[in-house]
Amino acid sequence: MKTTLITGANRGIGLEFAAQYAADGWRILACSRDPAKSDALKQLAAQYPELITVHALDVADHAQIEQLAQLLENETIDLLINNAGIYPDSDGGGFGHTDYEEWMQTLRVNTMAPLKMAEAFAAQIRRGKHKTIVSITSKMGSIADNSGGGNYLYRTSKAALNMVAKSLSIDLKPLGITAVVFHPGWVQTDMGGPNAMISPQQSVSGMRQVIGHLKLADSGKFFAYDGQEILW
Repeated sequence: MKTTLITGANRGIGLEFAAQYAADGWRILACSRDPAKSDALKQLAAQYPELITVHALDVADHAQIEQLAQLLENETIDLLINNAGIYPDSDGGGFGHTDYEEWMQTLRVNTMAPLKMAEAFAAQIRRGKHKTIVSITSKMGSIADNSGGGNYLYRTSKAALNMVAKSLSIDLKPLGITAVVFHPGWVQTDMGGPNAMISPQQSVSGMRQVIGHLKLADSGKFFAYDGQEILW
């Protein structure tokens, strides 16, 4: 049975990944910062009690990541989905209004945590059949696509995440592990808002199609949810 570990699985894209993979018979290691308040995830876990286990994890806390890796040290993980991320409240202030403390927290969640997850769970992923690490980024992290400026905190955190994934693709190639990043599209979630262009179902379905056909030669690539490659 295939297994995926998903961070930020309590809502939005992460929750939809859990729902779709569970419907296909995968085991889900679903992570949430506060499982007690994750009602939608608890309902999903109740629907698939033999497939979904919920784990408390604040990805900004490296000690918690290490503790979870120790708890799951005997697991075999086919797919790690680094989905947890934040869009900082102060990012709309623009040039001259940078909240540097919030920037550091944004980097901890959006950039450092995915690398820490890869380091902590590399052994479990190596044992998997699919050996894949997917990190959810954004076109806002594309230098080539930046024509609007601003959004310094979010843009830099995602651009840095892209570089993390590129280095992972090189460093983990000897282990047979594929590492890629995905722009999920502008999705109707708490972060994307109700006016976004696509539903979580459309976004995740598209990404799963691409994930299902990934080869080691694809490692280090930057994909959109529909499979199109995005300029760095």
